[in-house]
Amino acid sequence: MIDGELATLVQAVPAVSLVGPKAIGKTESARRLAASVLDLADVDERVVVQASRKEALARAKPPVLIDEWQHDPDIWEAMRRAVDADPSPGRFLLTGSANPRDVRVHSGAGRVVRLRMRPMSLAERGSAEPTVSLAGLWKQRGEVGGTSSLVLADYVTEILGSGLPAIRLGPERARTPLLKGYVESVLEHDVPELGFVPKRPASLAQWLRAYAAASSTTATYESIAGAVPDDQRATRTTIGAYRDVLEHLWLLDPVPAFALSRNRLGTLGQMPKHQLADPALVGALLDIGPDTLLDSSAGREFAGLRDGPLVGNLFESLATLCVRVYAQPLGLSVSHVRTARGEREIDLVVHAPDGRTLAIEVKLAATPDDRDVRHLHWLGERLGDDLVDKVVLTTGRQAYRRPDGVAVVPLALLGP
Repeated sequence: MIDGELATLVQAVPAVSLVGPKAIGKTESARRLAASVLDLADVDERVVVQASRKEALARAKPPVLIDEWQHDPDIWEAMRRAVDADPSPGRFLLTGSANPRDVRVHSGAGRVVRLRMRPMSLAERGSAEPTVSLAGLWKQRGEVGGTSSLVLADYVTEILGSGLPAIRLGPERARTPLLKGYVESVLEHDVPELGFVPKRPASLAQWLRAYAAASSTTATYESIAGAVPDDQRATRTTIGAYRDVLEHLWLLDPVPAFALSRNRLGTLGQMPKHQLADPALVGALLDIGPDTLLDSSAGREFAGLRDGPLVGNLFESLATLCVRVYAQPLGLSVSHVRTARGEREIDLVVHAPDGRTLAIEVKLAATPDDRDVRHLHWLGERLGDDLVDKVVLTTGRQAYRRPDGVAVVPLALLGP
């Protein structure tokens, strides 16, 4: 999905910054379009570039890929000045797995477009052939039909199989060790490289485990902190620092609360819905495999952070990832709705700046009933014509429309 979007931008703007967690394929996608590469993760090459950044940029053939630019934040300013001198489209591609902390860089407004890259969606993985288009649902309440061969066990495999290309495409037996090594690398190497050295590294790891267990919930940060063992519990200030550094590394990917400019929903909650960049990382953090995840006791030590089995939360995490990937090229945002007291909840709302909204519920069940769609109808009553469609994503086999107009779509059948 990102490759087409990136190719279009390279032809239209001077510079594109491709951002997202490490090992997601940013460099691979950018290299396909680059005529030359400055690899700043390579110490020797970085030293040469730092000797004269202006000359290094000038002699490189555009589009120039500046890979892992955060290793030399000053290269951003050199790039910006080069674009000021020549704002032709397609001059620079920048990739980075972190936003440098405590380093002031020019926003790049009017010069640099930032493009978010996420792990692969189900459509990108080739898990099934999509028959229902998110763009179609958005534009014209598109047709809904098709049959999926995936069942719950297959979705569990996808949840834990990862959307990180190198892990996803590697040997299946290596996925769990690679995912655990990924988390260890982030905590032991990437976090300190950003200048944050926790006084108790184990406390950061324990907090991240609790956060992972709260995936697809709006659990308060106090309750997440309270789920950590007493001897590893951090202060509110320290937890704020944890969140800051992990967001800089793109490891946390929370879904913001819906902010509707026209007050037709009453008082809405403001807490984001917690998500990690890849739901497979939850399995690695909680040491959960396919058989364990299908057990209702999975993640029992953190059961107080959520309602229902963990597999339901992680199915919603996978659905959230897919919807975000499909919505981005359409220029649409993804949020969630929860009233202040929690009486009403909509798992995902895809929305445009003008207020048009597509509402999505995510259900682990194969066939939703009237109770499963009641909040969608509630939202429809309040938004009127601004609600373009209502959708339930399921683990079922068949895509269809209910008599009340709600589209029922197996997650595997949803595509861009």
